[in-house]
Amino acid sequence: MARVSFDELLEAGVHFGHLSRKWNPNMAPYIFGEKKGIHIIDLNKTAVKLDEAANAMKQIAKSGKKILFVATKKQAKDLVAERISAIGMPFVTERWPGGMLTNFVTIRKAVRKMTNIEKMEVDGTAATLSKRERLQLTRTHDKMFKVLGSIADMNRVPAALFVIDVMKEHIAVAEAKRLGIPVFAMVDTNSDPRKVDFAIPANDDATKSISKILDVVIEAIAEGLTERKSEKDKNEDAPVAEAKAEVKADAKPRKRTPRA
Repeated sequence: MARVSFDELLEAGVHFGHLSRKWNPNMAPYIFGEKKGIHIIDLNKTAVKLDEAANAMKQIAKSGKKILFVATKKQAKDLVAERISAIGMPFVTERWPGGMLTNFVTIRKAVRKMTNIEKMEVDGTAATLSKRERLQLTRTHDKMFKVLGSIADMNRVPAALFVIDVMKEHIAVAEAKRLGIPVFAMVDTNSDPRKVDFAIPANDDATKSISKILDVVIEAIAEGLTERKSEKDKNEDAPVAEAKAEVKADAKPRKRTPRA
């Protein structure tokens, strides 16, 4: 059963593509037609592709792995920062630091430096520094937090990427492909769907369209996380139940065999 209907996608304006003269020929299978010089995306195919992507992301979340969301364009950054943090997934909304994936060790060092500065503020070490040193420390932290704060808890390379606008985030896509990390992406009519593993043909410029796609993706991830927690709780309760059953069995009075 599809997670989203044709009418929902239509109402959100997911079908609006770019100017027909700016199209990418590889998007031809996902284009329904043209109207007033603008390509119209086939929403029936969008629904199918979105459903496939959502189910795959659900399984990744259920396995306990992380999906990194990348959206630095102004129409998406605030939306992603607010909604993705609610499901505990990492995200990048300011700028993509070169080597985020391919040079992850260096990125983790930068994150540790940022967290060490935070610890200095908490334990009072920063208070022992001069005013100028504290100011430099604060500026360094703020600059790092703006870029790395949202991935501070990402201790290893993510299992997958979700990208909004593959053209704008081409460096992130290239790094992921180099490492063999699957990429999920909203792909507009001016982009090449072959560059990602799960292409969702959709308008990636309108906030309403982005929000609708995120609705489906976030719901799928939330389902995966819920099922993972449910299975984990079930597995933890199983040994307790077995132990109670054994105690109950031992507590039953045994029949005595009459003497001859």
